[in-house]
Amino acid sequence: MKLLFKQRLFSWLDSYDVYDEDGNTVYSVKGVLSFGHCLEIYDASGTMVGKVKEEILTFLPRFRMYLHDNYIGEIKKEFTFFRPKFTLDCNGWSVDGDFWQWEYDVNDPAGHTIMHASKELFHLTDTYIIDVNNPEDQLLSLMIVLAIDAAKCSQSN
Repeated sequence: MKLLFKQRLFSWLDSYDVYDEDGNTVYSVKGVLSFGHCLEIYDASGTMVGKVKEEILTFLPRFRMYLHDNYIGEIKKEFTFFRPKFTLDCNGWSVDGDFWQWEYDVNDPAGHTIMHASKELFHLTDTYIIDVNNPEDQLLSLMIVLAIDAAKCSQSN
């Protein structure tokens, strides 16, 4: 199952729309005014289903993830010189990114791919294609991509 994650143009806070392969809106993401990034995820009916919140006062970006209001884990950027590295404390999954920070794979403990995300170039706003093997993993996969994108934004400021 593929999802297209696209940042809205002319948005004061981080706002994104997430579409399925048929162009239907599956999720909308709204940035909330706070210290650090705080992204609330809403399903197609407008119900908040998740949140990604940046922890402030950390050396490198760190994000806590919530399903509804329940904490499920965190993702944090590690210090590396070349290839970006993120540690994911959720479901035993791991994140592996490429040198340019445009491609990411999330794998289960056995090394099977859960999700592949790739950033599309030459767009006015951040645009990602998220390919999720199991539809049940799409919300958590979206949270991971949102956190990685926000971490890149935090590092460039």
